[in-house]
Amino acid sequence: MDKVQNNKAWFLVLPVLVVVAFSAVLPLMTVVNYATNDTFGNNQFFWAGLEWFEEMVTSSRLHDALGRQILFSGIILAIEVPLGIYIALNMPKKGAWASLCLVLMALPLLIPFNVVGTIWQIFGRVDIGLLGRTLAALGVDYNYTNDPVDAWATVVVMDVWHWTSLVALLCYAGLQSIPQAYYQAARIDQASRWAVFRYIELPKMKGVLLIAVLLRFMDSFMIYTEPFVVTGGGPGNATTFLSIDLVKMAVGQFDLGPAAAFSLMYFLVILLVSWVFYTVMTSLDRQEGR
Repeated sequence: MDKVQNNKAWFLVLPVLVVVAFSAVLPLMTVVNYATNDTFGNNQFFWAGLEWFEEMVTSSRLHDALGRQILFSGIILAIEVPLGIYIALNMPKKGAWASLCLVLMALPLLIPFNVVGTIWQIFGRVDIGLLGRTLAALGVDYNYTNDPVDAWATVVVMDVWHWTSLVALLCYAGLQSIPQAYYQAARIDQASRWAVFRYIELPKMKGVLLIAVLLRFMDSFMIYTEPFVVTGGGPGNATTFLSIDLVKMAVGQFDLGPAAAFSLMYFLVILLVSWVFYTVMTSLDRQEGR
């Protein structure tokens, strides 16, 4: 028997669509206007076509920033996903300790981005920061303002500290949805801990893991506030990721045409990756539903 679809629900979504059109679509059209035109002020525009896009595609500056961005996203995903799974597997499942662990894991997520950057900027300073002074006392030559490796390590550790909790909480929610009968059957079969993880826990976490990877990729690919507060994109251009480079181009140099083309390409990359993850998630849902 065919299901009857109720299209009246669209009337409830209509106000949201209007707000989105006003807050997102109209600014996007403004960016498209700047990306396809040139201006010399006084609100006078001259058609430039794809000139700015061609300039950005061949720009070594964009290629360098994109390489740093991909490397950063790859590093933090390689650290945060396994670490989040490990934490979720070892968190208590019931009782007061479980509630306490959930609260502690949620605390880093409640801190604003600029505050996180300020915390780590002070924490890593060699003169007054706890981390910087401790490493200096141990004889470690650490200075994130002068050494690119130290700057990268600081930004990566900061992001891991801030966002691993998200992966852990999502994985924990996936583990909580597993019926106890699965574990009882595994004990009866004398399955090893690895076998329980491989054939019971990991398949049940597959959906939430995809969501976690998608969210962390999008956040890491758009990161701006934390590294800007800590390093300002330096030393040199060592931590100048795509978002920081875009702001420097648009606000610092006032190159609105190239910056608009840059932002559209940036947006399309995020949209493409999100679409790929969504396609994978829906295909997994269909396979589980069979």
